[in-house]
Amino acid sequence: MKHSLESENISQEKQTVIFQTKAIDENIYIREQKGYFQKIRRSLSWLLMVAFILIPMLTFEGKQAILFDVAQQQFHFYSIILFPQDFLIFCLIFILAAFLLFYFTSLYGRIWCGYTCPQTVWLLMFNWVERRVEGSHRHSKHLNQAKISTKKVGIKLVKHTLWLFISLTTALVFMSYFVPVKTLYTDFFTFESSFVIQAWVYFFTLCTYINAGWLKEKMCLHVCPYARFQSVMIGQSTKLVAYDNLRGESRGPRKRNTEKPADKGDCIDCKLCVEVCPVGIDIRNGFQYECINCGLCADACDAVMDKFNYAKGLIKYQWQNPPKNKWLHHASYALVSLVTVFAIISWTTIRSDFEVSISRDRQSLYRINTEGKIENIFTVKILNKTSAVQSYSLNLKSSNNFVLRGEQSVVVKSGEQVINTVSIIATTAPNTSKTKLQIEIIAQESKNIIHKEISFYSGSGGW
Repeated sequence: MKHSLESENISQEKQTVIFQTKAIDENIYIREQKGYFQKIRRSLSWLLMVAFILIPMLTFEGKQAILFDVAQQQFHFYSIILFPQDFLIFCLIFILAAFLLFYFTSLYGRIWCGYTCPQTVWLLMFNWVERRVEGSHRHSKHLNQAKISTKKVGIKLVKHTLWLFISLTTALVFMSYFVPVKTLYTDFFTFESSFVIQAWVYFFTLCTYINAGWLKEKMCLHVCPYARFQSVMIGQSTKLVAYDNLRGESRGPRKRNTEKPADKGDCIDCKLCVEVCPVGIDIRNGFQYECINCGLCADACDAVMDKFNYAKGLIKYQWQNPPKNKWLHHASYALVSLVTVFAIISWTTIRSDFEVSISRDRQSLYRINTEGKIENIFTVKILNKTSAVQSYSLNLKSSNNFVLRGEQSVVVKSGEQVINTVSIIATTAPNTSKTKLQIEIIAQESKNIIHKEISFYSGSGGW
């Protein structure tokens, strides 16, 4: 009994030491790796970066096609201008994106983190620069451990200069989604930009430089909330990068072109799977929340298996248990996604390309004009949500005893709002103190019509 307790205490001490060792934040020197999954990642990275750079440069009718105009509180998307009251569409789009992200996470784990997350893309881009300047991952480690010298300072200066250049370029491109490209770059480099724009550019430059160059995997491990709650969406039917224990153990080194030892598995314990991992974990220890499912360890392991003439797939994407009722799993996410898509389509169908608000004169409900007739004053606000100048006409609908006076034809520039004052006069004595009327606003170019109901007040009725 005593021996058993001692063994248990030793085991707990070992686990504590392992945990403490793992908890210590050490620099991770990522080894470069080629392979099937790395090709997919680089292709996606190039595609996303090119799209990120070129989208703000698209033009439509001489203007930037896609622009978040924060000052005017407008979002320009080609001929469409969205205002704060239209931002329901963004909520719907984000909801759809969230459901799709959850769906793919339930299928392939943190595949978003491994292949398309900007943090991963920029981290590996910065690592690529580091490998070009400092050499291999081992050279970087030895350089950091070396004493200060002119050579070391020179190499570090070149690397950090390139990192800052990439960070500044990233910040400028990001700001071009909010500030027109035509003026952003010229004004910034000629120091004619406003203090606010320059401050934001430097802020995003610093964020990119710190996140991709210094925090690196710590951003994924300790800051990103997605890393914390993604485990809720991962189950036994999720396809994850995993190590085949039955085939790999017991692991151990050996020589090439020799027969595999009878007491050894296929794993030669080269630790390349650890060296190429962006978050520095050992996939052979089983599932860990830090894993971003990038497949780099699988590429490294497959390359080693090729050299030893072993079958590939010692590390690969695989299920813990093959999924059952797979159609039900797909159907649930598909149903929610289709409902969201239907809501987006419905919103675009009912959305009008202009908005109208009518408010009553705050001074009085009604008044007697110089002709001795009852008159109500109204303020009409018309907002043009198109990219072209529009003209609108105002008509009083189905009102034989009332007339509309004032400017009944209004011209509104793109993205602007015009305030117009009109009056409604009763030509004969109303029978009631309150009469429901309807004003019709017609967009002459698009022929869209908006009806607004108003109330005409006449006191106790009669003159």
